[in-house]
Amino acid sequence: MFKPKYTITEKILDNIAQITAGREVIERARLIPKWELKLQKEARIHNAHSSTSIEGNKLNMEEVKALSEGKEVVATQKDKKEVINYLKAIDSIPEYANKKTVNKQLFFKIHKTIAEGTLKDNKNAGVFRKQQVIVGKRVFDGTGFKQAVEYMPPDTKDVPQLVEKFLDWLNSDKAKKVNPVLLAGIVHYEVARIHPFIDGNGRTARLMAALILYKSGFDHRRFFAIDDYYNEDRPSYYDALKTVQKAKGDITEWLEYFTDGVLFSINRIKETISRLGISTAKKDAEQVELTPKQVKILERVKEKGKITNRELQVMLGVSRQAVLKEISKLVDAGLIELVGRGRNAYYRFKDL
Repeated sequence: MFKPKYTITEKILDNIAQITAGREVIERARLIPKWELKLQKEARIHNAHSSTSIEGNKLNMEEVKALSEGKEVVATQKDKKEVINYLKAIDSIPEYANKKTVNKQLFFKIHKTIAEGTLKDNKNAGVFRKQQVIVGKRVFDGTGFKQAVEYMPPDTKDVPQLVEKFLDWLNSDKAKKVNPVLLAGIVHYEVARIHPFIDGNGRTARLMAALILYKSGFDHRRFFAIDDYYNEDRPSYYDALKTVQKAKGDITEWLEYFTDGVLFSINRIKETISRLGISTAKKDAEQVELTPKQVKILERVKEKGKITNRELQVMLGVSRQAVLKEISKLVDAGLIELVGRGRNAYYRFKDL
């Protein structure tokens, strides 16, 4: 059976500790539905842009956003299809996670979703590669450009058995005992190492890692845009993958880098929550379903820091009694509080 080779270093331990603490802050954040949906949409767009951009897709963030909203953009059909496919794969993660195991059929389905309509021969979508591939880059040698080999994946004939052994391990009790962040890192690397498909291996590896984080419950709200970390410094991403070859199959340095990436994404979400002015709730607190007017009230409190009943009457175009009716739920839920009395009274976010 496949067995990953790595050591839990001080750096990995420190990253996992910070990731755990940061995730706890995020999990306890009292996010109203509108803001939660906003964070999910942003992560979806960022991941789709970064994961395809790493592979050479030319669409920028705004164009990816437009495609995600069903709008037309001026770009090659291949670039548009790659992004649309990846968005579809991201949206399918909950469906993939409902499967009891990540078997070969699901593995093929994920690749087919990502690659269909983007390959020279569409028959190669969702099946093992039938020829040797290389990972390389074009370099100028003084007289012209040539292809320099960066990585030579396993022989084509070995791919089915390597994937079978890997998936057997992934569905085993041993894998279930591995920290979900480390497990996602192992999956990411191993799919990239085997390079089981003719193309789209990087995107498949990153999508598989996201699936593991969702399936384990770590990113059940789908807030994290880890692919941004790789795209912001692609040379470091490729260098981290190469460390395993130099270490004769030991993925320790890769996992240090991977946990850096997860921590990067965790900290970004924490900063976003902090900018929104959202406090953290008690562990047993439930999310509060709000009306559009109540959402508007919270957004205005966030914008101004505090607001009076009179200002809310003008903003909403309603009576004082109507404002009190809308705001009472926010006060009862512990989201905002009334400070002072009479004309000097105002509402602000409540510190928990």
